[in-house]
Amino acid sequence: MQPQITIRPAVEADYDDVARITRDAYLAAGYFDDVDHPYMRKIQDVALRAGEATIWVAERDGAVVGSVTLAVAGEPYADIALHDELEFRMLVVDPAVQRSGAGRALLEAIIAHARALPGIRAVALTTGESWLSAHGLYRATGFRRIPERDWLVPGTDIKLLVYRLDVHQP
Repeated sequence: MQPQITIRPAVEADYDDVARITRDAYLAAGYFDDVDHPYMRKIQDVALRAGEATIWVAERDGAVVGSVTLAVAGEPYADIALHDELEFRMLVVDPAVQRSGAGRALLEAIIAHARALPGIRAVALTTGESWLSAHGLYRATGFRRIPERDWLVPGTDIKLLVYRLDVHQP
């Protein structure tokens, strides 16, 4: 049995771990080939991200093993959030411990948080078309595809898929 996972807000001392895990997870999954890609540089600037969004970490035995970025409509890190949605981005788990429950723990914490937020009725996310292991986790957690909201990364032909989970009944 795996040791317990704690989800908590990131603090400045976590930023290097968050940057490393984000970089390693994106490279290991084949999302990018190079750490110098402009998007890879941006997502590794955790201090900047923390100034514009909420970052949580997953911690096991005192070590940061995952992270996620949360945003609501109108915030700089909200790409797709509607007025009643909590959006999460960059949900990553250290490749050394993937499939050990950290991703699911982060998702469950996000869903619980969304249920507690006034005016939030759903959780939404964007994921890459070929990121099949992520799709499986999202579907297993109750998210459903919203293909009419899929979009292309500006200036590219990279299609991003949108998933949504209703957390409150209308």
